[in-house]
Amino acid sequence: MPTDAQPLLDRCHHPLVRDLAWLLLAPDLIAMPWPGRPSREQLGLEDDDRAADWLDKLEAWPQVLESQVGDALLGRMGLYHERLWQFLLDTAPGTQLLAHNLPILDGKLTLGELDLLYRCQTEASITHLEVAIKFYLGLKEGPGDDHAQARWIGPGGADSLAGKREHLHRHQLRMTERPETRDAIKAVLEQHGDRAGALPSLTSRVAMPGVLFTPWHHPLPPPREATRNHLQGLWLHWHDWHRYRDGLPRGTRGLRLHKPHWLALPRPEHLKPLRELEAQLIAYFRAPAPPLQIALWHPEAGWKRLFIVADDWPRQIPLPPPPIAPRPSLSGMSEAPQGYPQ
Repeated sequence: MPTDAQPLLDRCHHPLVRDLAWLLLAPDLIAMPWPGRPSREQLGLEDDDRAADWLDKLEAWPQVLESQVGDALLGRMGLYHERLWQFLLDTAPGTQLLAHNLPILDGKLTLGELDLLYRCQTEASITHLEVAIKFYLGLKEGPGDDHAQARWIGPGGADSLAGKREHLHRHQLRMTERPETRDAIKAVLEQHGDRAGALPSLTSRVAMPGVLFTPWHHPLPPPREATRNHLQGLWLHWHDWHRYRDGLPRGTRGLRLHKPHWLALPRPEHLKPLRELEAQLIAYFRAPAPPLQIALWHPEAGWKRLFIVADDWPRQIPLPPPPIAPRPSLSGMSEAPQGYPQ
């Protein structure tokens, strides 16, 4: 059952404002060995009344948010998600956005980039934030044990929670350890009027909101590092739809979710009768089709997020990331892979 319907979200009508409110409220999927998303307190929006006032002003004048999102509505959902974070850190009362998509160069060679660089108004330190939004479906059988992150894969089968987690941990979040990164950050601070000198204290954080979808009628425990309050849904094959539908309470309504608006659940008044939604599903799955996400709602049962996949899904399963080779320590003992307990 999703837990992403909250009063602050319910007050929003504009689709971009709703997605921004969802971003403000959604928990991370996993808790890594790095600090997680900036808190509402750090954003200056910890008080519900203050957050409601901030959202209400955007509802009344959404053009500035629409301008920030721009053509991201037509591109990758990841880009749309990044634009929302840029806007949030730039306009929230507690933070100042310093840079986004900051390239890190070694001469003409691009080593990578920092998603976001910001500081809190009440702190002297600088924060580097990497962001990702992910929707993963858990496999009944697959790489590793029942708790393996590699068992949770994207709808298209091209990536897994394990792969994304390791790329963040091994590469993206470690970019600030490089001297080239520190030089780039100093240049950004100088552009903002800071005097050249020692670099302020620097922290790397990661924000990874999204939803984990468990297989229908097959209990699957959460993956390792999953947060206690992560958002959840169900997935099923198309041939199971009718059995699943027959178990829904009478009066259930629903809606197909279109990218990039996979974030906030729709408002109830936008939902369609179940028979109308089912007619769309039948037409959709007449031919080979990628997975489809829908939202279902009933006044008493509440909200459900559901992925429906073709009967031959998954067509591919990503390989787990290779293990980190142990490094010899000074005492001659081997070190455990970074980020995992011994």
